[in-house]
Amino acid sequence: MHLYQGAEHRKFKRLHEKKRSQVNHHPTLPWEDLPTFIDELEQRPRRAARVLHLLILTATRTNDVRFARPGEFDLAARTWSTPGDRTKSGRPLRIPLCDRAVEIVRSALLKATYGYLFPGCEEGRPLSNMAMLTLLKRMARHGIAVHVFRSTFRDWFAECTDYPDSLAEEALADVVASQTVAAYRRRDQLERRRLMMEDWGRYGGEKREDTAMMAPAA
Repeated sequence: MHLYQGAEHRKFKRLHEKKRSQVNHHPTLPWEDLPTFIDELEQRPRRAARVLHLLILTATRTNDVRFARPGEFDLAARTWSTPGDRTKSGRPLRIPLCDRAVEIVRSALLKATYGYLFPGCEEGRPLSNMAMLTLLKRMARHGIAVHVFRSTFRDWFAECTDYPDSLAEEALADVVASQTVAAYRRRDQLERRRLMMEDWGRYGGEKREDTAMMAPAA
């Protein structure tokens, strides 16, 4: 009996290790390349480019931005309130909007239909979950998945800022495994996160700002 269990355990371990070795990790976009990428994104006129840009500026997940509703945005308060049934953690999340994010949302609100900020081509449906991936392929960013921009944000945060880790964790809205850590998350640190996301937005828009400064006066 023990020998059989030992053999089964070794077989399970080998299969598990084989499965782990076959995991394909999507390449990420290095944080150093973000301003150039955003500059390219700004030149794309289609809706998918605006959706992807808002996703990057808010460090949110694909479905968070795809299923965003117009009523979730308060542009006067510069916040986006995502309900708990659409977050991975199950908690409602208030997301601060930087200057460019406010611009994107304000423009999108003019064309919002079917109850979605970014409606799709099919009536009653949001933008397709393939739209941003197709956009990345057209931009010759082969192999990059939409969700990797959260990793880009996290790497920028670690390399370029002195903000406490709790701000990045709150911004990324990940599930907290530790009940002790979760107990300290009774406040969402919105205003502190607002400063961080403004810095993130300014960093990503550096090339855009440089171009504006170089433009001749009218």
